Amino acid sequence: MYNIAEVMKVYRISGASAKEIRQRMKKVEDVKAYRRLEAVALRGEGKKNDEVSALTGFHPDWVGKLAREYCEYGMEYLIEDGRNGGNHRNASEDEEQEFLAQFKEAGENGQIITVEEIAAAYDERFAKEHQSKSTVYYLLHKNGWRRIMPRSKHPDKASDEEIESSKKLNKPSGARW
Repeated sequence: MYNIAEVMKVYRISGASAKEIRQRMKKVEDVKAYRRLEAVALRGEGKKNDEVSALTGFHPDWVGKLAREYCEYGMEYLIEDGRNGGNHRNASEDEEQEFLAQFKEAGENGQIITVEEIAAAYDERFAKEHQSKSTVYYLLHKNGWRRIMPRSKHPDKASDEEIESSKKLNKPSGARW
């Protein structure tokens, strides 16, 4: 069984803590950390999650989560977010262009290039081993490449019956012009 007091635990932040947070906000340079601290400070100043949400734009549940993290881990936890951002490129734009140039040349010479070949060369060149080819697909799409496959037959080719009937109609009769 759950203890209802633990499940419905309200994380209270004192007015003194709110003042301390406001002082620390003046020294924070990261905008996201500033906004997290602001939400917690507003909670410490007696505002409810819905009121803080209206002022900061955070979801009320997120405001509660920030208050919990402040109470459990402290102010530094909110400042040092721990995320490193989303730029996980393995190569610069110029390096990508240089890498793709070898395949572009081969394609222009009529060679069929597969994603498997490009992925293997990519892993070798940039010392990465990818489980999926999504990185290579993204690279190709970003650089304007598109998938081209040879057709097994022309899409507008007439059926065999139509070809045979056409041959019968176009047979020369014995007359000359």
